[in-house]
Amino acid sequence: MKIVPPEPALAVAAVSHAFGPRAALDQVSFALRPGDFTVLLGLNGAGKTTLFSLITGLYHCGRGRISVFGHDISAEPSPALARIGVVFQQSTLDLDLTVEQNLFYHASLHGMARAAAAPRIATELDRVGLLARRKDRTRQLSGGQRRRVEVARALIHDPALLLLDEPTVGLDMESRGFLLEHVRRLCAEQRLAVLWATHLIDEAGADAKAIVLHGGRVLADGPVPAIVRDAGAATLKAAFDRLVAAAPAIGGRP
Repeated sequence: MKIVPPEPALAVAAVSHAFGPRAALDQVSFALRPGDFTVLLGLNGAGKTTLFSLITGLYHCGRGRISVFGHDISAEPSPALARIGVVFQQSTLDLDLTVEQNLFYHASLHGMARAAAAPRIATELDRVGLLARRKDRTRQLSGGQRRRVEVARALIHDPALLLLDEPTVGLDMESRGFLLEHVRRLCAEQRLAVLWATHLIDEAGADAKAIVLHGGRVLADGPVPAIVRDAGAATLKAAFDRLVAAAPAIGGRP
């Protein structure tokens, strides 16, 4: 019996993007399947945020194709975006609202009735250990707790693909560890596909997949041990350094 692989949760095919004369992405291609925890590794300015903006429809994808569970983000934005949860690099919580009010507002943007949203909000806040803080104003929370709220918010509408753009920047080690463990557990238990963008190489464990993005190009894509082996390195950090050092930027400039 032939085994058919699951449909990609996210397929990025030959995507390029430029801001006027400045190229930001060049022929970027990769795919995520349900249950994948994939770390998008790149230095600041590598193109990670531009890529996220294209996947979420904030920028128009003019060259190449992006699809979410088979739905083209340009041709079928509504069914594509309905399957995506996003945690942006910059916090978008309203600090004057309570935790619960922030989440109800997000649910309403997805067309969820209050009666349907309430149990989902309770479930996700409980998972991140903040159910008891749901009536507190968001400004009363620590930076790490606010990030937990943002992850909970991104999951209220039960997406199948979660995008996180530098989610641990500015957080302490305990908060970073909690978020990584929580999101990876969701991948394992709920088959959630995750694209975790970061410049922190230690956030890609040995059992993760990784995509190395530099100068707008994908330099490597695959399981971390394979990337390390193919680069002839001993560690992912060493492999990343070798790949980046050998790669020209878009247009052939170093």
